[in-house]
Amino acid sequence: MSVYEDFRHLSPAAALVARRAARPQAIALVGICALTALGGAILGLLMTKNGAENFAAFAATLCGPNAISGATPTVVALSFATFAAMALVMMLPTAAPMLLTYAEIADTAAAKGATAASPLILAAGYLAVWIAFALAASVAEIPLAKSIVPGTESATLMAGTSVALAGLYQFSALKDACLSRCRRPFAFFFAHWTDRAAGVFRLGLRQGLDCLGCCWALMLLMLAFGAMNLFWMAALAAIMAAEKLTRSPILPRAVGIALLAAAVGIFAQMHPLWAARN
Repeated sequence: MSVYEDFRHLSPAAALVARRAARPQAIALVGICALTALGGAILGLLMTKNGAENFAAFAATLCGPNAISGATPTVVALSFATFAAMALVMMLPTAAPMLLTYAEIADTAAAKGATAASPLILAAGYLAVWIAFALAASVAEIPLAKSIVPGTESATLMAGTSVALAGLYQFSALKDACLSRCRRPFAFFFAHWTDRAAGVFRLGLRQGLDCLGCCWALMLLMLAFGAMNLFWMAALAAIMAAEKLTRSPILPRAVGIALLAAAVGIFAQMHPLWAARN
């Protein structure tokens, strides 16, 4: 049955709201906004006085003399919540064109009386990939914690290595292939269209994996520069969104050059001449 089924049992105002709410595009927009807001709320709680104290205690636990043994389930859960919230805030908005493209196709299908799975199922598949990434990052943060303490030589080395890796990856064929698929969601959905919920979830997984292929190196910079660094969060989210919205190969290359230059600057700080000047 079409989502535009008979709403005559409702009042005119309620029927109008029901028709609007049944539209896939409306569902997609509300879902994107709600999930992004949820991620922002989690990060906001971590930045309150009590939340900051909890996060500081979490960091101290990871960086203490017994870092590995101190990785209790609570510590891992807090780290996972942080990275999962970042994924919602940073990655979901970059997926908005893909989700809205699917919703537009589903909207057209529904208007013709055809069935179409909710775009929230597509979003669930997409987010499953990034939630798995958040879990992997939170587990990886535990053994790396002593290496990312700000102001230490190991932190500088890790930051420079991470930035150089991200810069080099911008020139890779895998990056180009994944980015190309992310930029053309309509062609992807046209070629793989299905009205089955399980199939749409798998489409979300495939889109999530393509997005991961585009952005994993940039997202790993959050391990080197700190998961609560708002500047890096905003800058990286803007870069990843811009890469997906533009078709030119110039932007990824320009970002790669900038990252490699930044890596040189970071490594230069470890040189004895730099230390002597400062």
